[in-house]
Amino acid sequence: MSPVVENVDVVVVGGGPGGSTVSTLLAKRGHSVVLLEKEKFPRYQIGESLLPSTVHGIGRLLGVTEELEKAAFMVKRGGSFRWGTNPVPWNFLFAVAPELSGPTSYAYQVERLKFDEILLRNAAAKGVDVREESPVTEVVADDERVRGVRYTGADGVQHEIRASFVVDASGNRSRIHQNVRGERIYSDFFKNIAVFGYFEGGKRLPAPDSGNILCAAFDEGWIWYIPLSDTLTSVGAVISREHAAKLQGDQEKSLRGFIDRCEIVKGFLSDATRVTEGTYGEIRTRKDYSYTNSSFHRPGMVLVGDAACFIDPVFSTGVHLSTYAGLLAARSINSVLAGDISEDRAFEEFEGRYRREFRVFYEFLSAFYDMQSNEDSYFWKARKVTNFEATDLEAFVTLVGGVHSGEQAFTNADAMVEEFQKSSAGLADAVERTGSMQTESGERMHHLFGTPVVREVMTEMNNIQVRGVRGADAFEAPLLSDGLVPSPDGLAWTEEAK
Repeated sequence: MSPVVENVDVVVVGGGPGGSTVSTLLAKRGHSVVLLEKEKFPRYQIGESLLPSTVHGIGRLLGVTEELEKAAFMVKRGGSFRWGTNPVPWNFLFAVAPELSGPTSYAYQVERLKFDEILLRNAAAKGVDVREESPVTEVVADDERVRGVRYTGADGVQHEIRASFVVDASGNRSRIHQNVRGERIYSDFFKNIAVFGYFEGGKRLPAPDSGNILCAAFDEGWIWYIPLSDTLTSVGAVISREHAAKLQGDQEKSLRGFIDRCEIVKGFLSDATRVTEGTYGEIRTRKDYSYTNSSFHRPGMVLVGDAACFIDPVFSTGVHLSTYAGLLAARSINSVLAGDISEDRAFEEFEGRYRREFRVFYEFLSAFYDMQSNEDSYFWKARKVTNFEATDLEAFVTLVGGVHSGEQAFTNADAMVEEFQKSSAGLADAVERTGSMQTESGERMHHLFGTPVVREVMTEMNNIQVRGVRGADAFEAPLLSDGLVPSPDGLAWTEEAK
């Protein structure tokens, strides 16, 4: 028996931050949206450290600012790093960034099962038809465009939905991303594996930085230390994939071994106990997590968040890129459904902005890894920008320009490596001049935000935050050459007034 066919404007696959963002912003423009999520919320997810643009920019557009405040998540003023040539930890504080000072100069450390549920329930409250325990089994498409999806509902029955657009926000394990007819390209430079768990009773950094994420380098990689509450801490070691075999046995022993080789984190956990029961009682791993798709869009379908790309957890970019992509996708779909902008034009803007954001973070994080000075470690040697290999250059070229621009950039690969080297040198110099985390930030912190590679990564985050705070009074120039600009409500695109 053939399934009953529904017709809606948009189907969103995946209820994480990217899916909840795009669906809510589409529903706010009055479109019929069905969100299909394979799991039942709340559910566990990694990626617990946020950036201010998500909280104060996207959060305000979604209308969840007050709910996030009520959730009493750990306040994060920035990041603290034991990284680079100086053995003393140093800070990267949001308060010094242009437009991030004042009452919005913070983000949160979140338990994702709580944060993601806030966004998903908000989507339902804003008019999205949220259907949990409903895995998508097939994308309906023809040679011209994607037409919809088939899924298995919570009742075990097969269903089919036809839609003008399908949004794949189903995460790094997405199986339907291939329907955009691109390929997933993995980065050699960021070819890492993460092993992580949770601890009770870990120490905190001195106030007022006690809520900061701590990233600490050691010989074989680096460790994140994220305070989720006054007592609960997320701890993960990021290491080379060559160590994957060690994780096939006793994962807890492996994690503790890495912790023991990182003095600052070892000290913080000296009186802590690992959580062994419930949601946080498992030692988990994640590998092959740095990749990009060669295409983010085809007629009728778009990829957002981890379904499209992911770089590395060191600077908390995962949720930012997911919610940012959700915003861009919503603007593009809203514009097309309204008949204001052609699909080609709207998604040229989507893909151009999304790839730009990925590119600037890719360069920033490459420079960040490069400034770690341990020349004797295999892990750090492999992450020197001078060791970029052809496959990684290919991945970078693909993410910057899509499948059409690759050959031109390859003719100037050496220049690209030289540019990345300049970025890492400038970043390392700025960190040295910034001083330790005990130093008053003020004038010293401006060294970091004065470097070109940092200014680049802050540009669009600042724009999003200003948009969230000022609303229709915000002004944005085109980000791309001959590009579009956001509409006054921030939910669509419009041509720049000449």
